[in-house]
Amino acid sequence: MATAATDEGFVVFDHVQKSYDGENLVVKDLNLNIGKGEFLTMLGPSGSGKTTCLMMLAGFETATRGEIRLSGVDINHVPPHKRGIGMVFQNYALFPHMTVAENLSFPLEVRGMGKSERDAKVTRALDMVQMGKFANRRPAQMSGGQQQRIALARALVFDPELVLMDEPLGALDKQLREHMQFEIKGLHDRLGITVVYVTHDQGEALTMSDRVAVFNDGRIQQLAPPDELYERPKNSFVAQFIGENNKLPGKVETLDGDKCTVRLQTGELISATPVNLRHVGQETLVSIRPERVEFKPEMMPADAYQIEAEVIEVIYMGDIFRTRMKVAGTDDFVMKCRNTLGQTRLKAGQKLKIGWHPQDARALDPA
Repeated sequence: MATAATDEGFVVFDHVQKSYDGENLVVKDLNLNIGKGEFLTMLGPSGSGKTTCLMMLAGFETATRGEIRLSGVDINHVPPHKRGIGMVFQNYALFPHMTVAENLSFPLEVRGMGKSERDAKVTRALDMVQMGKFANRRPAQMSGGQQQRIALARALVFDPELVLMDEPLGALDKQLREHMQFEIKGLHDRLGITVVYVTHDQGEALTMSDRVAVFNDGRIQQLAPPDELYERPKNSFVAQFIGENNKLPGKVETLDGDKCTVRLQTGELISATPVNLRHVGQETLVSIRPERVEFKPEMMPADAYQIEAEVIEVIYMGDIFRTRMKVAGTDDFVMKCRNTLGQTRLKAGQKLKIGWHPQDARALDPA
C-alpha cells in the first residue's frame, strides 16, 4: 500500500517554473509532494505541462526557477545518469542491435557491475515481467507488447527507488493496453517502488494511480485520489476532462453552504452542490454523470429530481445502453444503463421522466 505524501515528500517540486523562450511559462509555479512508494499520475491534454514536469524530474530538462528534490537533495544540476531513476518511454528506446539480455545488462555495465551480478539481475528482471525465455532475442523479433515489457524490465533492473513512465502504453492496442495497466500496477504493489506516470488517458489514470494530478495550462487543477477526482471535481475543467459529463447551463438562484438551486435556461429549478460559486445570479454549468441518471421510478431515490426528456437515439454498447436525449434545451444529454436481464429498451422519440439524486448534480464555475 502506498504511503501518503508528507510535508517533505520523497519527490518534491518546490515553486518550479519552466520557460523555453524566457517569457511564456510552460509550467507555472508547480508545488507537488510525492510520497515514497506512491503511484502518482500526471494527467492532462497535450501542452498542459505534464511531460515537461517529468522531463525535469528525469534531468532531460532544467527548471527555469524553483527546486526539484529527491530524498531531500536538490537534483536540479545532477545529470540524468546520476539520479538513479528508471525510465520507460512510449517508443521503448531499446537498442536494436542488442539482444534482450544485452539491453538489460547495459545500464548495469555502465554502473560498473560485475558480470555474474549483472546476469543475476537481468534474469530476475525478465522473470518479473514474464519474459525470461526471450533473453536471446532482438527487439525486432518481438511484438509491441513484448518490447514494452522489456523496456519496463530494463527500467527496473538496477533496483531504482523511482521509476518514470512517459505514455508507456500509447502505442499498444486497447486490449493489450488494458492488460498492461494491471501488470504495471501489480509490479508497483509488489516492489513498493515510487512511480510517476504521464498520460493523457483518463482511464489509465483512474485504473492505476494512488493519486492523480490533473494538469491544464501549466498548473495542477486538482490533485486527489481517482475516486475523489471523479466524484468531487473541484472545477469545470476537471469535471469535463475526467469521465463523461452532462452539462446543463443556468444561473444560481440560491446559495447556502454546500447547497444551491439553479434556474436552468429553460426555466426548471434544480438543486445541486455548488463548486467554486460565489454569489447568487452567477452563471453555472450543472454537471451530472450519465450513469447517475435513472428513468425507472423504482430505481430513483425518494428525493430524486425529475425532469422531462425525449429519447433521440439508443446505442447498444454490449455492457451498457447509451441513450442520448433532449433535456432542458440540450440534445446531447446522455444516460447510461447497464445491459441486464429484462432491461427496458427505450426507443427514439419516446418521452419520459428521468431523475438523479441532488448530490449527484454539481454546479460548477462555467470557465
